[in-house]
Amino acid sequence: MNATFWLTHVLLERGYRIENDVVSGTKTECAHLLLKDGRIAKILPASEAITDGLPQFDARRHLALPSLIEKHCHLDKTLLGDRWRAVTPAKTIFDRLEAEKEVLPSLKTSTQTRAEKLLDLYSKTGVTHVRTHVDIYPEAGLGNLDEVQKALRTFEGKLSSEIVAFPQHGLLRTQAKGLVREALRQGASLVGGVDPATVDGDIEASLHEMVDIAVEGHAGIDLHLHDADHLGLFTMRRLAQLTIEAGLQGKVAISHAFGLGDATPAQAEAMAEQLAEAGIAIITSVPINRKFPPVGLLRRKGVSVAVGCDNIFDVWSPFGNADLLERAGRLAEASGWSDERSLAQTLGFITGGRTPLHPEGERMWPQVGDEANLVLVEASCSAEAVARRPKRVATMFRGNIVEGVL
Repeated sequence: MNATFWLTHVLLERGYRIENDVVSGTKTECAHLLLKDGRIAKILPASEAITDGLPQFDARRHLALPSLIEKHCHLDKTLLGDRWRAVTPAKTIFDRLEAEKEVLPSLKTSTQTRAEKLLDLYSKTGVTHVRTHVDIYPEAGLGNLDEVQKALRTFEGKLSSEIVAFPQHGLLRTQAKGLVREALRQGASLVGGVDPATVDGDIEASLHEMVDIAVEGHAGIDLHLHDADHLGLFTMRRLAQLTIEAGLQGKVAISHAFGLGDATPAQAEAMAEQLAEAGIAIITSVPINRKFPPVGLLRRKGVSVAVGCDNIFDVWSPFGNADLLERAGRLAEASGWSDERSLAQTLGFITGGRTPLHPEGERMWPQVGDEANLVLVEASCSAEAVARRPKRVATMFRGNIVEGVL
């Protein structure tokens, strides 16, 4: 595609409609966007004629939203592209781990091929960035990392990515420290971990090792924390303390954080304040079958929160379709956010915090200078997009149409 062109007749949000002191809808306008070198260079009212002779692509009054960001997936685990299989029951997490170790190497399809199937789904649903965890353990070595990196390279022009070196079988339990360090040297940018108490059996040693590896490798941390109740909260408190001591504020995330969902309101508020002080983000898949972190409280306390899809048709779960708008809608529904403003602001949990409108109604996106990463949808506003999961018409990444046709 040309480095400079016009995206014409784009529907943009411009404010909330207020009636009787209540947000009753969203005001929109049609605009032309000049895209240059992957960024938005100019925004004109659609009433103005374009006379510069540059190429034009007609958005046909489809709504533009910031493109979506997947903060928690497992490209190396998916069974997409292979035959259907339901989940085999397992009594413990360790049984499930062993089952996965047997199933994945036995598949006729390669990890790269299956990962590409999932990446294709993400791109079609409007995703332009993924954070993927990649299993690192002695039997697999860095094979999964290599396969996932090959898959990501085939999508370099469609989305950006980051990789978590994930010692799923236990950082200490499988003595995976050396492999994780090597994974960082070979392109991973975050240190993973899982349940320092339940899986590794030593909260202090496991957390210290994760932090040490991250500091040594100039990396971030993304910890899978399923441990519930007080055990989960204690682990979070210790990680928050260690994060501050190591100067890793803003580089650490906790995925799942079920203990926050189990906490009393007072406990959750205190924990949220600690997380905010440490700059630790929370990532949730909005599970249906258990309590999840109180996202509204976390947001009010200044904690960065993201929603991710997690498992998509794999040994752990037969469900999932890579649609982050569906996950956002699930979050809004579970949280009781059914009014226009709440639905619209929910979009920020799947876009890295970007929403077309500020909660007070001023336009925040798009702005001149923004990277031209957007998705065009068949919806009248963000609130409708979150509630109704509309068709994605086109996905744009760095100014290029990477999915759909205009």
